[in-house]
This record gives sequence, C-alpha cells and structure tokens, in this order.
Amino acid sequence: MTGDKGTRSLSPTQSTRDPSAGLRALPRPVAVVVGAGGVLGAAHVGLGYALEQRGFVPDMIIGTSVGALNGAIAAAHPDRAARWLDHVWTQLRRREVYPLGYPSSRASIFTDRGLRRLIARAGLPSRMEQLAVPFTAVAMDLGTGAPALLDHGDLESALLASAAIPGMLPPVDREGRTLVDGGVVAYVPVLAALQAGAASVVVVATGPESSPLRPINPRRRASAIAARAGLLLLRHQIERDLHEVSTYIPTVVLPTGIEAWPAPWDFGHSQRLISTASLTAGRFLDGLRISGPGLYRVNDPSATSASPGDASTSSIPGAGL
Repeated sequence: MTGDKGTRSLSPTQSTRDPSAGLRALPRPVAVVVGAGGVLGAAHVGLGYALEQRGFVPDMIIGTSVGALNGAIAAAHPDRAARWLDHVWTQLRRREVYPLGYPSSRASIFTDRGLRRLIARAGLPSRMEQLAVPFTAVAMDLGTGAPALLDHGDLESALLASAAIPGMLPPVDREGRTLVDGGVVAYVPVLAALQAGAASVVVVATGPESSPLRPINPRRRASAIAARAGLLLLRHQIERDLHEVSTYIPTVVLPTGIEAWPAPWDFGHSQRLISTASLTAGRFLDGLRISGPGLYRVNDPSATSASPGDASTSSIPGAGL
C-alpha cells in the first residue's frame, strides 16, 4: 500500500520484507480506535492478534460500546490482551451478557449484572488513570446528544455507560449526566482520537458497515427496509468521520475478511470471527505502506481473501475515496 491515489498490488517480496514497516511508519502518538458492534466484537480479538504479533503497542486507545470493554482490557494488558479476550469470547453466551429476568428499573429490558460480572473478571484497575495505556470510553449524553469522552475516574461506570444500549441496558448516571451507548453518536470514534491529539489512527471496527458498501435491492418487507436504513445511517456516520479525520492524519482501517456475520444475539461464531479477522488483518498489515495523511483501507471486499502479498488496497490522501 502506498500513499498515492488509486490501488496498487504488492509483490510477495515487498509485503514480507519487513512485516512491521507500515506500523512503525505511523506518526506518534498513534491511537487504536475500537468501534461498536455487540456480538461482532469477537472480530476485535482477531485484529488484536494481528497487531500484537507485529509488536505493535499504541499510545492511546479509544473505544465505544463493546469496543470500550475490549479496548480497556487491551489498555490494561497492551502486549497480551488478545489471548485473554479469545478465551472470554469463545466461552461467552447470550445469557451472560443479557441475562433474563426482571430489570432493576423501567429504563431497560435487561439488567447490567452480566456486564458487571464480565468487567469484574477482566482484571482491570478500579480507575481509568491506572491503565497501562491511556484510555477513553465514548458514551452519549442522553440529555444533550453530545459525545461524552470518559478518560478519568471510575472505570466500571465508564464501561457500563459506553455499552448501555438504549432501552436494552440501563443508562448510567455519572458526574451529573445520564449516559448511554456511545455507538449512537460515534460508532467508530475516530473524531475522539483526533481530539485527544493522535497523530495517526488504527481503526479496529467490525461488521458490514465498516466495509465497502454494495448496492442492493432490499426486499419489500418492513424489517428488511428498516435494517437497510439503519445500516445506511451508520455507514454515513462512519464514512463522514473517517473522511474528516483522514484529511489531517493517516487513518488505517483494518479489514476483517468476514462476509457472513452472525445474528445480534448469537455468540456461537466467535472462534470463526477471531480466526478470519486475524489472518486477514495480518496480510493487510504486512502490505501496509504509509505516506502521509489519508485513508488506508481495503478497496475491494474480495481482496481480503487474497494470498499474502496480493491484497488490493488503497490509500487516498485527503477525503477522497
């Protein structure tokens, strides 16, 4: 991958000469941005493996929703988080995250006791300032609609706030504000990374909304129309933010290579998501070349399954795709 416009294939010699060359070329401080995605967050683990295997440690981590939980664990154990997260995700079941039973209030369908147990088992410090890598959890202020960037104070409440899916999990009262899931306003919080002073960004995102969008003819059913509209809404938010940030700093979007995504409640596919994302992102990183501000991403969805050295990628300085 180069910083020039267009697409360039890399020969196997180029891609394997120095697997960490692209990552080392990223200007410091470099932020890892971990997006939302619920059950799809298992793919974060595979992307984390690819980064760890290349000796990469970020200067800061910003996470939204499930990305905040994964990101906090990575911030606590920056060189060995992937293996721990692998064990958690491959054993995780829906009832552990969304336990059935009466909620503690009328504000949500489920209680947050499942998430509290997961956080308690993660070996995290009690305060955000004690994490090994500076970390920010992104939530949304339910009163104003503005992003809430949580980078100090109690860690548990910050993670619960960032993951509080409106209506599904209870909102969190913190420092005089009522906070809910940050994915509503910043599904991939790259703007928060820029605001925090990052000189480059590595985006750990999931799902079809983080890949090039293919035009379709949606079925004329209410559920299909609503799902497509929701995807497009997320897509426009993500693309807007990626383009804005990439005009100023190098913005690398790691591919997952996953085409068949599980249902939102199905935790039974975690091993497949982890393995596929690890292999695909590793090939992408081995061909990565940085040459200034721009958006560095896979240009063709089919390229994510190419053989090493043959991945089709593109870097677009400024905001152009």
